[in-house]
Amino acid sequence: MPATATTATPSPSDATAAPVPRWARRAATAAALTNVPSGLWRIAIAVGIPVGLARSEYDAMDAPGWGSLFLVCLSVVSEAFALLALGLVRPWGERWPRWVPWLRGRTIPVAAAVIPATLGVVATSVYGVAFVYTTLNGEMAAEPWGIVLLNICYLPLLAWGPLLGAVTVHYYRRRARPAAGPAPDAVVSPPSGGRCS
Repeated sequence: MPATATTATPSPSDATAAPVPRWARRAATAAALTNVPSGLWRIAIAVGIPVGLARSEYDAMDAPGWGSLFLVCLSVVSEAFALLALGLVRPWGERWPRWVPWLRGRTIPVAAAVIPATLGVVATSVYGVAFVYTTLNGEMAAEPWGIVLLNICYLPLLAWGPLLGAVTVHYYRRRARPAAGPAPDAVVSPPSGGRCS
């Protein structure tokens, strides 16, 4: 008897209401990672690691020092917001997790996720463009390699808005799809024992 591939049916807490395509998962993961390089750059400054900036720039940021606390907190908060993109492709973005009091297991309204995500798209897009403009037109006391490193670390932020936007549109379309009937792009298997003609 030939071996047949079997797939375990995910439990309601382990699966999204409708399948999420691979491109959407990858886009959400990329959006979540866009802040990592700039966050590491700020943390390096916070602990006094040379990143090509002049001493006057470290002094202006009071790093290492009290300014380090701000730099680390900014990095952590930015990454926390970036990680929320994963909720648009994971079950916890559709149903409240078990650890949330009073709401656990309840369905998250589509608008409750889409509206903040859309505001995030606007904010991250504006932030990315503003950073590029400031970098190209501003003056910073730094070595040439320091400016290159700064740009390399912050360049991924330009992709944050577009990636989040694509995943947000997909989330809305997937969740707003009528529940009745299979999805238009779903593959319908013939009944067990039936024959395809």
